Amino acid sequence: LSMRSPRIVASGRTFSYVLKEGEPKITITQNDVRAIQLAKAALYAGTKLLMEKQHTDHVDRIHFAGAFGSFIDPKYAMVLGLIPDCDLDKVSAVGNAAGAGARMALLNRGYRREIEETVSRIEKIETALEPKFQEHFVYAMALPNKVDPFPKLAAAVKLPPRKAM
Repeated sequence: LSMRSPRIVASGRTFSYVLKEGEPKITITQNDVRAIQLAKAALYAGTKLLMEKQHTDHVDRIHFAGAFGSFIDPKYAMVLGLIPDCDLDKVSAVGNAAGAGARMALLNRGYRREIEETVSRIEKIETALEPKFQEHFVYAMALPNKVDPFPKLAAAVKLPPRKAM
């Protein structure tokens, strides 16, 4: 297998694909790809459940929080199927939202009351107990998704043709 491309290198009992030569060399394995698929499928399936609970089939805006959200390109997050289809200019990074919220709650009693009121309205959803979670999860293993259309993403990048179900 490694004779097919200089980018395919032996890595223990399997192979890695070299993304970047030099120091540090950056490689990716099939296990890495699978881990990304599993994580993104779980996130997307959870998002689909929330959308269904709210009786909506689209999102208007997406905010990425934390370090991960600050560094991921919205277009590639959508190409992976990490997030639902929406206008790419409606996807933004909000930085350390948890830290900002904690500061606001500590410094302002009004914000603290608002947070307490919001928390009291939150409904916990046990994804493992939801009948549709597994179905959404399986469909979300494909990139970007096996059944959900991504027309706004397709306007920005060329997507592979969708297979009939």
